[in-house]
Amino acid sequence: MALPIAHLPADWMPAADTLAGRVILVTGAYGGLGSAVARAAARAGATVVITGKRKRQLEQLYDAMLAESLPEPIIHPLDMEVATPRDYAALAEGLERDFGRLDGIVHAAASFNGLTPMDMHKPDDWLRALHVNVSAPFALTQACMPLLRQAADSAAVFVLDDPGLLSRAHWGGYGVSKAALERFVEILHQETDSGSLRTHALLPAPMRTALRRQAYFGEDTSLQPLPDASAAAIVYLLSAQALPARGAVLDLRQEESTS
Repeated sequence: MALPIAHLPADWMPAADTLAGRVILVTGAYGGLGSAVARAAARAGATVVITGKRKRQLEQLYDAMLAESLPEPIIHPLDMEVATPRDYAALAEGLERDFGRLDGIVHAAASFNGLTPMDMHKPDDWLRALHVNVSAPFALTQACMPLLRQAADSAAVFVLDDPGLLSRAHWGGYGVSKAALERFVEILHQETDSGSLRTHALLPAPMRTALRRQAYFGEDTSLQPLPDASAAAIVYLLSAQALPARGAVLDLRQEESTS
């Protein structure tokens, strides 16, 4: 991994005002990690905009967050498989019109269609993984950068995956896309390292998600922890306290091994 490693401050936990007054956009918001991030950011005081391609599942997350007495999220359906640059620009324009600001993006959306050897990898699955996992985060971040740069402090957070595993056989387009995403984070940081927009990466420890169930089909995924620790770490990266971690990867596997 080319990115430097960052660490959570000892005993760090989000407070009710950690993200107070901030507007945070979460992609893939109804997925395991995305929904945990939406809840954690709302709990920390943010106004959360939840996106994903399935409106009904966004509505279910909306209802669940209200039932948990969390601040009301804002639904913005967005299919990153087919969205155009105009769709991303319209989202950014809507955020500026409705809130006048954007303080963070969490790229939690991911495309993974199972472990497949290269000679059996469907070209459509390969192209979808590269698009959703790399090209769409680029296009959305680019569209939102003017708004992010207007904030006194803002953050773009990208979710990586274990490079030691993804370089092995059968990880296909997903493995290649996550390697490309890491390089994108590195380049974006080089271009934003002196401004108000911070670039961060997160490498989660194993967690209980649908993607992990699909990838590790012989594992009892229910024994893995929920994504709450990763969501709390993302709240840290979204906060002003994460300034020392800009341009680095917060590797929660290392945090877990030293705790």
